[in-house]
Amino acid sequence: MSKHSSLKAKGGAQGKRSVMKRFERVKALKENGKWQEGQSPIGLPKTKVTN
Repeated sequence: MSKHSSLKAKGGAQGKRSVMKRFERVKALKENGKWQEGQSPIGLPKTKVTN
C-alpha cells in the first residue's frame, strides 16, 4: 500500500520555523536580561524569532 501524497516528505530545504520552543525562548530572554533564575518557564512572554 502506498503513502498518501500529503504524508510524503517534500524535497528541498525545510522552511523557517515561525515559533520558538520553550528552551529557545528562555535562552533569548536570558540574552536580553529579562529572565530571572528560578522563574517559572510556564507562561513566558512572547519573543521575536531571529534567524
